[in-house]
Amino acid sequence: MKTYRLSSAGRRTAVILLIGALIIWVFALWNFRNTIATSSDPNAGLLDALRANLDRGLSIGQVIPALLMLVLIIATPLVVWNILEEWGASYTPTDDGLRFTSLGITLTYPWNGIIGIRRLDDDTDEPLDEVLLDADHTTQIKNPLLRWLHGQAYGRRRLPLYAGLEDRDALLEEIRLRSGLHDIEPTASQQ
Repeated sequence: MKTYRLSSAGRRTAVILLIGALIIWVFALWNFRNTIATSSDPNAGLLDALRANLDRGLSIGQVIPALLMLVLIIATPLVVWNILEEWGASYTPTDDGLRFTSLGITLTYPWNGIIGIRRLDDDTDEPLDEVLLDADHTTQIKNPLLRWLHGQAYGRRRLPLYAGLEDRDALLEEIRLRSGLHDIEPTASQQ
């Protein structure tokens, strides 16, 4: 059984994306603090400054940037999780099905549960595909937090085959052969 992972170029890209996401998150934290917790007293702590601003009432010039930064503060860790899961992703065709492993998650998608393969981005040097599934297989993940994070990153009825995956064409061919897809594209009702 061969295991397919990201190539070294794919891993470098993931690291660059991870660094960018972390920079955005730090920027959002810093700006959120500066937006809602400004004070004329330089010795005031964060909570004291925030309390004083709330007592005075926040202006629209504070509320809108604060809301945008709050969205970034919440969404960026989800993006970081997705990048880390991509970094650790491995695909292993087995007799039972396609096994996906990453960051403590192991899922086996039975061959008869794979209903299609869809190309998401055909215009790039490194295409991105997704395996379409007939059911939610995330119930195999025992940890509810990991199950939720995996579902947020991918959805519950699809599995991405990342850009930068080593021997992508061989993996796609093996999935098609073992699942009986050959070159069949899924119908609109299956997408």
